[in-house]
Parts: sequence; C-alpha cells; structure tokens
Amino acid sequence: MKQFFRQYPYWFVCAISILVVTVYWSLWASDRYVSESNVVLESPQIAAPTLSFSSLLSGGGATSGDMLLLRDYLLSVDMLRYIDSELGFREHYSSTEFDIFSRLFDKNAPIEDLHEYYLKRVSVELDDYAQVLRIRVQAFSPEMAHAITSLLLSKGEAHMNAMGQRLAEEQVRFLEGQVSQLSESFNATRQSLLDYQNKNGLVSPTGTVESLSVVVANLEAQLANLKAKRTVLASYQSRRSPEVLRVGSEIDALNQQIKQERARMAQQSGGALNVMSSEYQTLELRAQFAQDSYSGALAALENTRIEAARKLKQVSVLQSPTLPEYPVEPRRLYNIIVFAIITLFLVLILQMLVLIVKDHRD
Repeated sequence: MKQFFRQYPYWFVCAISILVVTVYWSLWASDRYVSESNVVLESPQIAAPTLSFSSLLSGGGATSGDMLLLRDYLLSVDMLRYIDSELGFREHYSSTEFDIFSRLFDKNAPIEDLHEYYLKRVSVELDDYAQVLRIRVQAFSPEMAHAITSLLLSKGEAHMNAMGQRLAEEQVRFLEGQVSQLSESFNATRQSLLDYQNKNGLVSPTGTVESLSVVVANLEAQLANLKAKRTVLASYQSRRSPEVLRVGSEIDALNQQIKQERARMAQQSGGALNVMSSEYQTLELRAQFAQDSYSGALAALENTRIEAARKLKQVSVLQSPTLPEYPVEPRRLYNIIVFAIITLFLVLILQMLVLIVKDHRD
C-alpha cells in the first residue's frame, strides 16, 4: 500500500475520495422526499375579448409576466418567513436527525443564509412552452414536503389576487373622484344654461335667429312681388291712382317690418339676437363638453370595475401537490457515478501534466 501510494499518489487520493463519497451517499446521506405540483394562472373572462393581432400573439389567460411575478413571490424572503412561521421551516430542516451536509447547519442562521438554503430545497420553474409553473419541494418527511407545496399554492394565489385588487381599487377610487368632479361641473354648466334661457326668455336664441331669418326671407319675397306689381300698375295707371297708392303703402310697410326684424337679429347698441345666440352657443358647448366628459368618465369607471374583476388571478392546479411515498433524493447511484467520473478525469489530467513537466525537465 505504501509503495502504491508513493508511485501513484494522485490515484490513491482519487480512490480514497471515491470510497468516502460512496460511503456518504450510500449510508450516511439522509433521505429527502419530493412533493411536486404543476399550476397555471387564469383570469375570469367577464367580457368578450377583442380580437386583435396582439391578442393572437399573446393568447388568452395569464401572461408570462404574471407567471414570473408569481414565481418570484414563491421564492421570496417574505414567503420563506411565512412558511417558517406556519410550518416551522427552521426546526424541520435543522434537525440533528439528518446528516450535517443535507440539513441546515445553524438553526438560528440569519435570513440571508436561510433563504439561500430555501432556494436549494424549493424549486419553481416556468415552462415557457406550456406556460406552466412547475413547483418542486424537498423535505425530510413526506408530510412536510406536501404541506409546503400546498402552502405555496394557497399563499401565491392570495398574493396575486391582493396585488390585482389593490391596483384595481386605486384606479376605481381615482375614477370615482373624477366622476364626482365632472358631475359637479356638468350640473353647474347645465344650470348656467338654464339661467341664461330664463333671463332672456328664450329657449334657444339660435333657433329664434333662424326663424327670424326665414321670416325676413319671406318678407323680402313679398316685397319683391309688390314692387313688381307696382311697376306693372304704373305702366297703365296714374301714380296717384288708389290701387298704386295701396301697393306703395304695402311696400312701405314691408320695408319697415324687414328693418325691424333685422334690427332684432343684429344691431350695434347690444341686446341683439346674434349676440345672445353667440353667448348661448358658448354656454351650450360648455354644457355639451361637460356632459361628454362625464359620460366618458362613467364609461371608464364601469370598464375599470370590469377589468378589476378580470385581474383576479386563480391558480388552477394541473397536478395537485403530491404526497411522496418514497424518497427520490438524493440520487445516490447517480451522484456516486458522476463524482467518480469527474474525479478520474481530473486525476488523469493531473497525472498527464505531471508527466509532461517531468519530460521537459529531463
């Protein structure tokens, strides 16, 4: 043995290492049970989604972003603290019943070290192709592995719903404030419009101006007919004849009436219908704008409430958390073979390097 060690020290160390690792994985390493679960996130379809190119690309249901948010939360320090308080994570994984290399070495380890150990025992991976979260929890008892997996599912769903509800409630609260302000503005502009109508005794100055324009046009048409008639009468009667004088009086009356109607529509002294119509149109536009804004805010509020319901995330379980019946970790034979192969290759490389150096020295 001594002669072999002197001639092949590296191979001797390799053999001892493989022997020690084989003993550890075969006899000493503690069994670990694995509970697995596959889940997806789904949202309720409150309204029929709009078919668009982006929706065809993204598909329905929860997006990868939602799945990654859930994954980060399940692997977060907050989740670790919750699991520790509910299930006694430290006590279970730091028990001296298990081998020192598998268990948590220090029961009172700081949260950073505890979280690092947590990430070694809890795995949450996103399957991009199937859009499924695959949860895998290792524990020293099947009951603990199953309990941690179940708690991850329930707490993760509650967290996603709370996050969506909080954002939706903030949006709804903001829109409710906007609706209240716009309602007051709409009522104020509508009251101003009513006060203006009552003050001037006109329901619609614009409509009155249009009516007067029609009246003036009719009067001008009558005036034109009377002037033509007077011209015809003057061609065969005296200008002092009663019929010609009567037509002239009618023409004068029509001219006076047309002048009065035009004065009502427009005049420099103020109080004309065109000025009233302009002021009325300004008030009417303000009222219409306030009404449109109020209607838009109401529609946005209703859409936001519907969207708030759609933001609720439900964790749909494709595979319920399994209760393991036998330990699958550690993979003893696999670990021994892999360690032996890697060790043999390293020693072989080292031996070759040593031989190369000796050749160069010679």
